[in-house]
Amino acid sequence: MDDWLEIGKIVAPQGLNGELRVYPSTDFPERFEKPGLRWLLHPNATELEEVELVKGRFLEGKKLYVIQLAGVKYRDEAEKLRDCKLFVPQSSRPELGEDEYHLMDLVGLSVFMQDTGEFIGTVVDLIAAGNDLLEVRLQEEGADKETRRKGDKEAIQNLKTVLIPFVKDIVPVVDLETRRIEITPPLGLLEIN
Repeated sequence: MDDWLEIGKIVAPQGLNGELRVYPSTDFPERFEKPGLRWLLHPNATELEEVELVKGRFLEGKKLYVIQLAGVKYRDEAEKLRDCKLFVPQSSRPELGEDEYHLMDLVGLSVFMQDTGEFIGTVVDLIAAGNDLLEVRLQEEGADKETRRKGDKEAIQNLKTVLIPFVKDIVPVVDLETRRIEITPPLGLLEIN
């Protein structure tokens, strides 16, 4: 799946005519509004299925898209696609401007204090809000690299996370080449999360 980008998840049918509600995991609306090929992954499947997006629109109050796929004309057909994920090829990544990043490029980056160089933790997610928030899993005393390397899921799940506003004043350095983020959080931000 390294060659594919997940763009959203089908969460429910919309109406009686085969339309689908999609929760987006992309900031590019054209993924749901511009007709063309997309790829579908059914729950518990490993192979993608090619589908054609016929049309789509954004639902303002719901933060969802409503799409129509070719061949899906009735609610019962749409219901069978619940929980499927939509993908596009990695090669179709839009070009970004300065200080713009793809979510998948941020997840896994190491986070350091800019003034001291102290390692804080690792980015595990980006949460869309008024200002995007980096979810950072903190480095804990008892959760050393060996524990994480061995994949001790219980120890990893017990690690504390913090939310850091993804704004230039607090996150002045994002270096994708060195896989490093430097932060200058206001006093108490790391403690109040």
